[in-house]
Amino acid sequence: MLASDQRQALHKSILLRVLIKILDNNFLAQNLIFKGGTCASMLGYLDRFSVNLDFNLKDETVRSQTRQELEDIFNQLDLEIKDQSRETIQYFLRYEAPPNSRNTLKIDAVDVPFKNDQHEKKLLPDINRFAICQTKETMFAHKLVALYNRYQRNGSIAGRDLYDIHHYLQLGFEINTVVIEERTGEKINDYLQIVLNFIENQINQTIIDQDLNFLLDYKKFKAIRQTLKTETIALIKDRLD
Repeated sequence: MLASDQRQALHKSILLRVLIKILDNNFLAQNLIFKGGTCASMLGYLDRFSVNLDFNLKDETVRSQTRQELEDIFNQLDLEIKDQSRETIQYFLRYEAPPNSRNTLKIDAVDVPFKNDQHEKKLLPDINRFAICQTKETMFAHKLVALYNRYQRNGSIAGRDLYDIHHYLQLGFEINTVVIEERTGEKINDYLQIVLNFIENQINQTIIDQDLNFLLDYKKFKAIRQTLKTETIALIKDRLD
């Protein structure tokens, strides 16, 4: 996992503390599927900091017990539930932090897997624990959908989505194309063209700077910020060719 700077060190320690407790709980370890930026970072697929814990539920039948097991862990760790969803599993946990510092950890297990998601049991070296994780091909597919879907749902754009897509393309990751088709109804090349047009027309420098400033170390942020959009467009065009 990417080393955190002083701004993120406390948050990272709380995040890892919660994750260890989850994976040491037999029920949760078997019924939660780790995904998202933190999972990718801990597996060495991403080189940026990620601030949330994201999971899928194995299936709907475990929702109630999952909620109870998680809340027991929050109590054990003396984490205050600042806010939560009553309809699904989503928590905002407050912890003690210096003034003007990050003091809230978001954790959720909102969805069950899509039919074509692929998973594997992987060692998380930072904490020496195994977790059921999305494969990198499945992560890449969902990230491609997330960039555009986030905008369709609520009009927001996350610079980190662009960064992650750029990084996965640079590493030459394959895409779980059937996930793209399942979620969007589009064939992979048609969907990549949609993403390409979206990046060209909707993403600007302000979006990139605001989201990535706190997720990359300064040297990496400074080096990539002005060329991220152009490079990503070029890499997607290469993939289309």
